[in-house]
Amino acid sequence: MKKDNGNEIFPLVDEQGNVIGSATRSECHSGSGLLHPVVHLHVFDSEGRLYLQRRPLWKDIQPGKWDTAVGGHIDYGEDTLSALRREAREELGLVDFEARFLRRYVFENERERELINAYRTTVSSTPTPSDELDGGRFWSRTEIIDSIGKGVFTPNFESEYIMLFNSEQNKEPKM
Repeated sequence: MKKDNGNEIFPLVDEQGNVIGSATRSECHSGSGLLHPVVHLHVFDSEGRLYLQRRPLWKDIQPGKWDTAVGGHIDYGEDTLSALRREAREELGLVDFEARFLRRYVFENERERELINAYRTTVSSTPTPSDELDGGRFWSRTEIIDSIGKGVFTPNFESEYIMLFNSEQNKEPKM
């Protein structure tokens, strides 16, 4: 079975994203509270549906849950947009897309503390998930809202969706 590389080196950052050190994936995911940067890309279609990936069962955090279409760690020495494009290509085969910055914020749980750089894009075709994922599909706003709090999604996705796209209960996400 595949497994995350616990020895992979992540940059450590302050809350503005400035690199202040480095640590391994295992150290960052051990409950240490070491702040490390990640990228998220929310992928919409022209109908306003949101593409979500299913996390593989071998992942060290939230296996088998539905999550943001693209999400990944920024490698040590890599800039945010390069990481976003690399992750989009690796996870969904997306190479030619316009990314719009949404927000940077700190997400923390018992295992990790991440500086999330959230972006969005709209695509005209269905993404092709790689073998890094257990598939994916477009979800309507109603499907997402009806599934929140039921253990279907990662807690990070749920909180980010509510923060970014659910400010008005009956409104489709802004394009």
